[in-house]
Amino acid sequence: MSTASPETRATKRTHRRAVTATVVGNFVESFDWLGYGLFAPLLAPHFFPSSDPVTSLIGAFAVLGVGVLVRPLGGILLGRLADRRGRRPALMLAIGLMTAGSFLIGIAPTYGLVGVLAPVILLLARVAQGISSGGEWPAAAAYLMEVAPPKRKSLYGSLFSLTTAAGAFTAAMLGGLLTGVLGADAMAAWGWRVPFLVGGVFGIVLLLLRRGLAETEVFRREASTRATRGSLRQVLVTYRRQVLISVLFIAGMGTIGGTWTSVIPAMGQRLSGPGTTFAVVVCATAILIVINVPIGLLADKVGPRRFLLGATLLFAVTGSYSFLTIDGTFASLLFTYLSGTVYLVCATTTLPGILSELFPAENRALGMGLPNAVTSAVLGGIAPALATYLGEHGASGWFIAGVTAMVLLAWPATLLALRTPGPSAPVLDKASLVLTK
Repeated sequence: MSTASPETRATKRTHRRAVTATVVGNFVESFDWLGYGLFAPLLAPHFFPSSDPVTSLIGAFAVLGVGVLVRPLGGILLGRLADRRGRRPALMLAIGLMTAGSFLIGIAPTYGLVGVLAPVILLLARVAQGISSGGEWPAAAAYLMEVAPPKRKSLYGSLFSLTTAAGAFTAAMLGGLLTGVLGADAMAAWGWRVPFLVGGVFGIVLLLLRRGLAETEVFRREASTRATRGSLRQVLVTYRRQVLISVLFIAGMGTIGGTWTSVIPAMGQRLSGPGTTFAVVVCATAILIVINVPIGLLADKVGPRRFLLGATLLFAVTGSYSFLTIDGTFASLLFTYLSGTVYLVCATTTLPGILSELFPAENRALGMGLPNAVTSAVLGGIAPALATYLGEHGASGWFIAGVTAMVLLAWPATLLALRTPGPSAPVLDKASLVLTK
């Protein structure tokens, strides 16, 4: 039996470390964003005091929405940086902003101490994290798709959803543990700060991991010397059809992401209390962690576009039903949470490979990042506050109808993508998977 040479083993270790340092950014981002959704009902009165808890919660979600609305800025700045200077600098800056925002929320003074300055500080922290979020995914997705074997892109894409689920799982586990240990009063008073401080520590660890990240050979060979690399005009003019296709694909993911990671946990807390909600998220994310890799393998086998269309149809049925029939029971909350998050797993597994094929290496991060950030900002940013407002006025049906319509845009996007020739795709050999300093 032949054994791998030391050089081959070293190359594989380097490859694994690079992939890990890339996808773990989703863990930190997911931990923070779901943590904000889980703890929004607890932090809202400290920054938006009101006699009506719904009014306070809408204020907290409005800050979340502003953070999402600045994602296009992150998509442009960090996407351009990733295409001009390399994926690594963009990935380092993205996690630095996320870490700083987490720490700032964890130590932010409340309205009772500094008045209106308190929500301003909270807003600044979310803006920094919104810019980070807008640039983290495209830089990481471009990096990962450039080192992934051609027939394993969905499998590698599943690592995004795996780490996203792991971040959500950790946030919910921590929330449940803190609630059990500290009690409801302490959690409401100061315990909500702990997850954000922990998220900051996670960010520092990831910064250390990414210090040794090397650039992809694809970027060095195909993008680093191109005059048009990172050109916003090139993306918006030359690849405007590809941008439109990306927007159609991402519309459903952005809307569901804004709703299912913030609104559903908040609804669960109002219907059944924080203990049940934390248990639901822990159970659901544990299931998601288990199914991520099998979903990636299945998507590679049947084809990413066909797989995504099937997931779209499944959500259109289960997501609408679960949202409209949600109640305070564990089973109902679990079914509702899974109906949206399973779709997110399917989307985040397949979309990196689909979208990366639409743009050349010198404009790949910006081309993927700008439509992703804009669409997530417009749809995902307004979803939490809109869902809360419409729910209070008995119009939840209209909201979920709009969400379903956004998801179904994947169908025309697929037809357009099949009729749109993409840039010449590089032929990846073994050397393309080697990361050099």
